[in-house]
Amino acid sequence: MTSAYIGLKPKLRLVEIINMSVGFFGIQFGWDLQRANMGVIYDNLGANPENIPYLFLAAPLTGLLVQPVIGYLSDRTWHPKWGRRRPYFFVGALLSSIALIFMPHSSSLWIAAGLLWVLDVFGNVAMEPFRAFVADKLPDSQINRGFVMQSLMIGLGGSIASALPWIFKNIFDVHNVAAKGFIADNVKYSFYIGSFFFLSAVLYTVFTTKEYPPSDVGFKEKAKESNKGFKGGVKEILLSMKNMPAKMKVIAMVQFFTWPGLFLMWFYYSLSVAYHVFGAKSNTDPLFGEGKDFAGLTLSYYSVVTFAFSFVLPSIADKLGRKLTHSICLLIGAFGLISVSWVQNKYILFGCMTCVGIAWTSILSMPYAMLSGVLPKDKVGIYMGIFNFFIVLPEIIASLGYPWIMNHLLNNDMLAAVKSGGFLMILAALICYFFIKENKNEIINEELVIELEFGEQRTV
Repeated sequence: MTSAYIGLKPKLRLVEIINMSVGFFGIQFGWDLQRANMGVIYDNLGANPENIPYLFLAAPLTGLLVQPVIGYLSDRTWHPKWGRRRPYFFVGALLSSIALIFMPHSSSLWIAAGLLWVLDVFGNVAMEPFRAFVADKLPDSQINRGFVMQSLMIGLGGSIASALPWIFKNIFDVHNVAAKGFIADNVKYSFYIGSFFFLSAVLYTVFTTKEYPPSDVGFKEKAKESNKGFKGGVKEILLSMKNMPAKMKVIAMVQFFTWPGLFLMWFYYSLSVAYHVFGAKSNTDPLFGEGKDFAGLTLSYYSVVTFAFSFVLPSIADKLGRKLTHSICLLIGAFGLISVSWVQNKYILFGCMTCVGIAWTSILSMPYAMLSGVLPKDKVGIYMGIFNFFIVLPEIIASLGYPWIMNHLLNNDMLAAVKSGGFLMILAALICYFFIKENKNEIINEELVIELEFGEQRTV
């Protein structure tokens, strides 16, 4: 019997949601390796503290340029075997994994920065379609769980990746300090492991998950439009930006003030712990190695919190609503960042990172869940890419502006920089609570019976 699929998506079993999310485990493995270690790598290669934000510009600039383009292209892609989003998963993961292998062999600052650009370009190629992938595959009644499952995978991948240098040093006794201009062995081995997990996890999703053929009637016409070249693509992206749904604009502002807190933590947290909590005097001081490895362990811990909190966040969001849930989680995260500056006992950092992990779980899921119901179904990819603007623009601003702020206002106090990110996160929480309008009837009732392929009846 022929298929009578009419555009309503069936509910997926838990194992199917897991399969489509495993790839994010690998992608986050790569992101967290660089977040936890690039500041230290740059420091080892001679970067000044006020210049470190400049060297992190690769991620936001590539995200700004790459994600909308990949979203635009993947919306217009369909291959009967490889689907719509999975070709981008594969290519991005393959090239990012190669960059991870070469990164810890950087012999100079410019080589490390160049490899970070390569890693971030293709990391974005792999990551961007994953957000649209959830909206493609799941009915709205499962959207919360789909994005939270990605958060769970992100937490699992991030926890292992961030802890790897500490594990190699404390369990396998691998050197964690290197001479000026070199990268410590425990960081090198961590990047090798990261390369393996990045590629293998993405391949698992590619080969265990199928995609639905595009259901929108204008797909073929839009696919033909993609052949109009670069100018046509830019025009479509700009037009989509102009016509952003009103709710998306408010959620975008929440993102704009949320992410600087995370960026400043990634810029300065590990170095702050090494120099201020452990009292290291230089990056060749044994205390520096102990401090940055312990910082990596606490970053790993917040990813463990993210993993654990992912199991309860959907129930909380179902009861409180998405915007109240997200507002509360942001306030908790802000407290975690601000409280880092009060720490004298290193073990208190685990409490700070507990708060950050709770916020991180929500940041990775609730904005996308709030957004999914308001996007045109034929432009989910491109709008997810545009939404990323409001993650990367504040990082660009922070990267360009914080060197001056560090020099002229904060006296190069890295702990003060981390704390200032917490105050911005409070502002994001207030915008989320007071300006996002949440319609309780927004989630469509999809408890319908539709006829699927092979003529079987299934509740969706």
